[in-house]
Amino acid sequence: MTRGVGGHSPANVQKYLSGVDYPAEKQDLIECARRNSAPDDVMQEIRKLPDQQYGGPQEVMKGYGDIE
Repeated sequence: MTRGVGGHSPANVQKYLSGVDYPAEKQDLIECARRNSAPDDVMQEIRKLPDQQYGGPQEVMKGYGDIE
């Protein structure tokens, strides 16, 4: 299984973003993950995403892949 930043696969992060209405700002992703009870380490990864508007889950995954 491919692991992403912080040992989390992008698919694992996406499950905590269930229910996001796209397009969504980074803050919308953070709030949605919080509502979905994302653990602290996942929240930290989402906070590292570029501050931009995301058109859909694919754009979130691209931003997640760009985290250094």
